[in-house]
Amino acid sequence: MEKTSPKPYQLQPWLRLTILTTISWGIWGSLMEYPEKFGFPATLGYITWALTMIPCAYIAIKRGGKKINMGIKPIIIGCSAGFLGAGGQLMLFSALTHGPAYTIFPIISLYPVLTILLSTILLKERTNGSSWTGIVLSIVAVLLLSYQEPTSTTTVGHLWLFLSCAIFVMWGVQEFLLKLAQQFMNPESIFFYMMISALLLIPVALSMTNFSSDINWGLRGPWLSAAIQCLNAVGALSLVNALRTGKAILITPLTALAPVITIIISLVLYGVVPHPIIITGMALAIIAIFLIATEGSKAYLWSFSLIRRLLRF
Repeated sequence: MEKTSPKPYQLQPWLRLTILTTISWGIWGSLMEYPEKFGFPATLGYITWALTMIPCAYIAIKRGGKKINMGIKPIIIGCSAGFLGAGGQLMLFSALTHGPAYTIFPIISLYPVLTILLSTILLKERTNGSSWTGIVLSIVAVLLLSYQEPTSTTTVGHLWLFLSCAIFVMWGVQEFLLKLAQQFMNPESIFFYMMISALLLIPVALSMTNFSSDINWGLRGPWLSAAIQCLNAVGALSLVNALRTGKAILITPLTALAPVITIIISLVLYGVVPHPIIITGMALAIIAIFLIATEGSKAYLWSFSLIRRLLRF
């Protein structure tokens, strides 16, 4: 019996999951500020995110039919990845109160560089020339997409710079550990330990919350926040599953391009034309996505096939 090769326009599973992560995080990024505008602090938004991890973990474990991997290595690696990701979010809240966002975000946005270096050196991940071109373009695109207009924000010492660099390292190492963890446990277990880590940091988020100010406890507060934060949790779950078969050096730069989705949605909602620097970043992001996708999914063949079909009409 002859083996049927997959059609050239079929995306590989890791790429489909990566796209799902990018879209989920992009939509989440465009909506996450609404609860805070309505009087629900971002630190409490962290708590709703941690709680939304619970149903996602439950569904993933039940649907996958997998047992939670126990042992020293799974627990240490899984929880380390979780604490680095969740702890980075909490540190970001503090960094933004001490320094300018237009400097903080560009520093943090370069975390894929660290993930790529660690994955290349320690995991020996390799790819082809076009994908490396896409990776480099994606890094440049992420840096441009993080551009913000300079403001008169008053900086307090150099704490914000230290925190920004720390978050850069934490998030870069986190995604490396998420890939490394695939050697010791199933994706469901990885996500379970990420959930546990996020929940354990809830007291830290509570201590950072200013309860003396008015807090919206209505539908536009915790409930709206929970609905939006579900997108963050779903994105994290699909990321973990994407790393099961995909390379971190390809997946990390693609998910870092989520701001493209955020900018497009914000453009529709607010009708504000992005800065030329951001538009340039979006253009580079599209090229980067195309080049990286060709590594394993033959997306370029799919594109040519689609063009030929359109020309027939």
